Amino acid sequence: MSTQIVLPRILQTGAGASQEIPNVLASLHCRRPLIVTDKMMVELGYAARIQRCLEQHMIFPDIFDATVPEPTVGSIQAGVEQARSGDYDCLIALGGGSPIDSAKAIAVLTKHGGQMRDYKFPRIVLEGGLPVIAVPTTAGTGSEVTRVTIITDETSDEKMLCVGLGFMPVAALVDYELTLSLPPRITADTGIDALTHAIEAYVSRKANLYSDAQALAAMRLIAPNLRRAYQDGSDKVAREAMMLGSTLAGVAFSNASVALVHGMSRPIGAFFHVPHGLSNAMLLPTVTAWSIPAAPERYADCARAMGIASEQDDTDTSNRKLLDELRALNDELQVPSPELFGIERQRFVELLPVMAEQALASGSPGNNPRVPDVNAIIELYRQLW
Repeated sequence: MSTQIVLPRILQTGAGASQEIPNVLASLHCRRPLIVTDKMMVELGYAARIQRCLEQHMIFPDIFDATVPEPTVGSIQAGVEQARSGDYDCLIALGGGSPIDSAKAIAVLTKHGGQMRDYKFPRIVLEGGLPVIAVPTTAGTGSEVTRVTIITDETSDEKMLCVGLGFMPVAALVDYELTLSLPPRITADTGIDALTHAIEAYVSRKANLYSDAQALAAMRLIAPNLRRAYQDGSDKVAREAMMLGSTLAGVAFSNASVALVHGMSRPIGAFFHVPHGLSNAMLLPTVTAWSIPAAPERYADCARAMGIASEQDDTDTSNRKLLDELRALNDELQVPSPELFGIERQRFVELLPVMAEQALASGSPGNNPRVPDVNAIIELYRQLW
């Protein structure tokens, strides 16, 4: 059986990759870009850096900086309105996963119209929007190389999973130098997010030889370097490894799908405004422990790729070391429990049935080695608390 692999047309990695935007635009025959970013990227001067680079080539981009940390239907619509008001031929997505996810959605809606909910899974979106050039500034989401975007419907607090070729950026410029100023909290949350992508892609029921190779390579890069990047943000070797690992993990899960951690993570983010990477980190040890019995060899492979189990360790030993490492990582990177994050327990318990239904409806739990029903997801949420 063959496997279709989908990637950006252009993928450039390494120091200074973000300065290649003029050459990328020329290759795409684009000269009227709109930079889609957030106010932090403007304040830090990253947007101006891109503008100056382009102005040297007589390209004068406008900026939409009203993306929000967990993109909503409203924030996307604001971007669509600006994109439609100008004669733009492409979007430059600058920032973490939220600006990139926002740009993907804006690109499709600007060209094809309709409402965000029209593009929600199980629909597979094949229609291409405006070309998106993704410039990530975090080592975490992998959104620059995925055909996925996640948008929250604020009227129902549902995180809508939107999937298809139409959401794949045409270019990704992966420049680790843009991550050197990231604070430890964002480094930790996005780093565990990337590790989760790699693990879930490898154990997914949709895994294939290609995604396996990317996922294992990502784990080898991320696991030894996440603590280093967290402890010393100026460590260029660790930052470069994390950035490439994040991108490879994105390639892996874009072509194999994520699983139960992501399915359960989205409702927590939607209802309680927990950053996506952080809710993944909260869930990863609990869901992994529950899932191991259905794919013990696969999880043991993850432990070996991460360097926490040796080839001489048997499967049970490797998996025990994997769980110990995931818990230790959360402790060292100060990942809070839902309670310590500030979630109110009664509200959490009241929403368990709704969160479980939304998790299942996303489709991601069906890719898990051990496929849950609603009751199993509710019990896992209880264990998480």
